[in-house]
Amino acid sequence: MKEILIGLIFSFLLSAALCVGLIPILKKLNAGQNILHYVKEHKDKGGTPTMGGLAFVLAAVTVVLAAVGVGDKPLLVALAVGVGYLLVGFLDDLLKKKRADNLGLRPYQKIVFQLAVAILASVYCCLNGLTVLRVPFTRLEYDVGWWMMPIGIFIFVATVNSVNLTDGLDGLAGSVSAAFFLCFGVLISLQNGNGKLSLLSFCLVGALLGYLIFNTNRASLFMGDTGSLSLGGFAASVALFSGNALVIPIAGIMFVLSSISVIIQVIYYKKTGKRVFLMAPIHHHFQEKGYSEGKIAYAYAVLTLMAGASVLLPFV
Repeated sequence: MKEILIGLIFSFLLSAALCVGLIPILKKLNAGQNILHYVKEHKDKGGTPTMGGLAFVLAAVTVVLAAVGVGDKPLLVALAVGVGYLLVGFLDDLLKKKRADNLGLRPYQKIVFQLAVAILASVYCCLNGLTVLRVPFTRLEYDVGWWMMPIGIFIFVATVNSVNLTDGLDGLAGSVSAAFFLCFGVLISLQNGNGKLSLLSFCLVGALLGYLIFNTNRASLFMGDTGSLSLGGFAASVALFSGNALVIPIAGIMFVLSSISVIIQVIYYKKTGKRVFLMAPIHHHFQEKGYSEGKIAYAYAVLTLMAGASVLLPFV
């Protein structure tokens, strides 16, 4: 417990300090966010520094390595995966800046990079016996063997893109991710699982809280794809490597909601030419309905905490 609290506090302080130092650098480099023209509520956010994910990821990784070293293989692979997706997002953000638009990597390029990391991580799971799936709300677990390859690839790609889609309002992806990792940190600790993965979860919570000082409405720093893709990679890694992949749709219910709303909108529009939501992902629908970004982010985070807390019931 002492190690976890120290990790969380130092991650918070380091993340906040890195954000303070990163903002003027990003401004000097003109690394500002290009705003989508159809999101009229965000027209005054153009130019806000992005790639803030560099700060909280570096903070969490630094503190974890300082506390643990390089002796825990699942933890090191989880860090490598998170950093791998960070590099994909960083490249995407750099291309957006260079082209002065919101396109970045082409969809096929992004999915190729994402699949490459997902395949490597899933192969690692299969070769190292990390093939157990625990059933939420029970003490049951099943070893799926090499079926973890397709399962793992799907989970990585789905989680990474779902977190990415949730990053659309000030404080939204950061607060939801902090709630998500808090639930996973507690869950892994109660399961007496890999304590280092629990430490990583809590360090990510601390780092995200430090970043949220600068990201709550009105934000002075965005995480960019640099942050959102990395968070998705960390989320999938912590879940898979601890045997809790099936908990992702529960603790990550708001991530799932973002993806499902986009899928429904696209399919329905192609079939009928009409929209189910005023705008997708659904957090933009709520914004169009007049809800403030702060209220939406708060509601998303609370619902994530409640859903995540539900999987802890068997341990009460």
